[in-house]
Amino acid sequence: MEFSVIIESVISLFIMILVGVYGSKKKIITVKINKGLIDILIQIALPFMILSSFIYTYDHTIKSNVVRMFNYSIVAYIVMITVSYLLLLPIKNNKKTILHFANVFTNTGYIGFPILNSIYGAEGVIYGSIFNMFFVILLWTYGLILFKGKLEKKELLAELKKILLNPSIIAVCIGIIIMIFNIEISGALLSSIKSIGNITAPLSMIIIGVILSNIKAKQYLKDWTIYYGSTAKLIIIPAIMYVISLSIAGPSKVINTVIIMSAMPASAMTAILAESFDKEKEYAAVVVSITTLLSLITITVLLKLIL
Repeated sequence: MEFSVIIESVISLFIMILVGVYGSKKKIITVKINKGLIDILIQIALPFMILSSFIYTYDHTIKSNVVRMFNYSIVAYIVMITVSYLLLLPIKNNKKTILHFANVFTNTGYIGFPILNSIYGAEGVIYGSIFNMFFVILLWTYGLILFKGKLEKKELLAELKKILLNPSIIAVCIGIIIMIFNIEISGALLSSIKSIGNITAPLSMIIIGVILSNIKAKQYLKDWTIYYGSTAKLIIIPAIMYVISLSIAGPSKVINTVIIMSAMPASAMTAILAESFDKEKEYAAVVVSITTLLSLITITVLLKLIL
């Protein structure tokens, strides 16, 4: 892929982010409205984008790559959890919890999918949706354990039920059925699915813009853990993932998808759960905002290296 195309894709996403900043500054998009936009994104737009990506002409290679993506995603999360734990040994208390969560749970939805879609099209989104399945599963199990300390049996069962009913998981399951049985979808239904899915990228970037516009990072600029955590998140972990991925197999769309998804900035869920459990919520918001802002640079460099 030409570097100019990468730059154009990133600039396009950045312009959409600026629209979100503008909307927030002009009070067009309030905090309440942004929460509604997030719900629309997660509950409607993203699942439709995932579903539309599976409405695809498959060959044997793509089907086998989906299986590989399952395996590589498991390995990726084990590596991210382990490396993050080791890197954050110098940091203590709740800040360590925030940074570890941020390292493991990347922004697959808001930024990951739009970037994959711009690079690889529907095929990239298919592979990304497999990676995102594990994100959802681990978020409501391992992620909650990080903040709560442990999950009771009743809580675990409730969270597993939530996972099964998650719109993105349902979309992946329906998509896999479409893929296995070669179900053809066309006409108005196909057009509607694709049209709704297509709002994912601009909506995602607008939401990120609103988040960035509300950042109050001045008091955290002297906190070394912010810089250390951002470096670990955006440079060290992706670099390790890159080396390990290439040692497992040569460059491919599947391998590149794993590397790209693991290099995304901190998920917005970092700040959302921090606020829910009242654990360094402002610190978490700064981590999300700064890693998102810096990722515009680090992702551009990464894509230049691997594509």
